[in-house]
Amino acid sequence: MVPLPDVKRTSRLRPTTQTHFHIDFNWWQERDRDWRVFLQGLLCPDHQQAFAELPEDHMVDFVDPLTAEVQRVDGLQHVLITHCAKMDGFISPYTTLVDAIFRIFLANGNIPMTPMELSQQSGRSPELILRVMMGDQIYRGLRPILEG
Repeated sequence: MVPLPDVKRTSRLRPTTQTHFHIDFNWWQERDRDWRVFLQGLLCPDHQQAFAELPEDHMVDFVDPLTAEVQRVDGLQHVLITHCAKMDGFISPYTTLVDAIFRIFLANGNIPMTPMELSQQSGRSPELILRVMMGDQIYRGLRPILEG
């Protein structure tokens, strides 16, 4: 994992329980060569088999439901977010906090959420979620969206 001092911040504001976070896939891809292996491990059994036979850089067309804009997106991320993350058991009571937060973002389509909102879905305190996400390391690209 990468220590925080290597991160370029867009603001000097300190995140709070009302700060929005998301999975910064670009940041994660630049710093972790095994990110695809991790994501493939989260696929449902049917898609694990399907993606085992596809090239690593498989892209798909995605139509944004709000703007109708067509974008080329990573096929692995797309199927994980649109299908596998919606399946029963994707997040269990035994899932670690970091993995639960990551999976919540996958299940909601990576829509930014605050620690307060994540708390409602994970059952963990917003203060604990904030401490974990603002610790010395950034896990799985979970980063704040800082404004200002």
